[in-house]
Amino acid sequence: MKKTGKNIRHLRFPELEQWLEEKGEKKFRARQIWEWLWQKHAMSFADMTNLSKVLRQELGEHFTLPALQVETTQYSADGTIKSRFQTWDGHLVEGVLIPTTSRFTACVSSQIGCSLSCKFCATGYIDRKRNLDFDEIYDEVVLIGQQCERVHGKKLSNIVFMGMGEPLLNYKNVLKAIERITAEDGLAMSPRRITVSTAGVAKGIRQLGEDKVKFKLALSLHAANDKKRHEIMPINDTNNIQTLVEALNYFYKQTGNEITFEYILFKDFNDTLKDADELIKIYRQVPADLINIIEYNPIDFARFEKPEEAKVQAFMEYLEKHRVNVRLRKSRGKDIDAACGQLANKES
Repeated sequence: MKKTGKNIRHLRFPELEQWLEEKGEKKFRARQIWEWLWQKHAMSFADMTNLSKVLRQELGEHFTLPALQVETTQYSADGTIKSRFQTWDGHLVEGVLIPTTSRFTACVSSQIGCSLSCKFCATGYIDRKRNLDFDEIYDEVVLIGQQCERVHGKKLSNIVFMGMGEPLLNYKNVLKAIERITAEDGLAMSPRRITVSTAGVAKGIRQLGEDKVKFKLALSLHAANDKKRHEIMPINDTNNIQTLVEALNYFYKQTGNEITFEYILFKDFNDTLKDADELIKIYRQVPADLINIIEYNPIDFARFEKPEEAKVQAFMEYLEKHRVNVRLRKSRGKDIDAACGQLANKES
């Protein structure tokens, strides 16, 4: 699909007002169009039924409205819904609805592919094509929210930026998307219900602190010493654990926002009590609220496996014994392509 003309959602409200004024339209039309774009989720100018046909045609001649489209959907027996979305220029990106008894979470992507090449992640095996624009990220949330209401009869309660890509390497679009998601004239979601997860971009973490963001932050740690972390996450070369600890402390000092550590357990790699000890030491250096121990969802491209249940239990109990606030996050959607990047990697 060829995109011609300016994306109308990239206009600020005063710019939209000015354009309409120059066309001799009433000022209130800007508010109507804005509502269609950000609250009624119009997918085309033809959807804007309270505008005249002439105005809709003029909008179509001057602007584009490149909305994300659902290309493939997979439904898991556990209620998880995984979608592959198609962008206006034909790229594929994925998002997941994760339901539990107490919450309905949208897991969204921030990039098409990823440049970080984490060895355990399916997205790490897809070259980064481009960043997602803020309105494309917004569309992910809208489309997953619509699935949630249609299938579960509930509204989304939470959003996590834990899908494809590194959010802090698409900093401006991620923050702009969150601004629209939390705006009263957007989705009006509380920023406290949004978590941005990073593989560890220390500069970006510090910038979040300086920007006084209101959402939560999660660090994908996955190994508690630099040697092992380097082995599975090449970003550790330039963003080692000590640098990240300092950045997280700066972030907390500036914002007071909740920080979580994410730690996937890999069989015979990072699942010993010695690894647990090293993890506790890092936890003690940062005002973190929680360590999420994540059950690994194996992928075809990687050599990693998940540990036996007894090993996971011993690891959890050791952390709890040392007064660590820890939670086990079970793998969801095992009967579908639910690991990050699995679905987008198919036929892409």
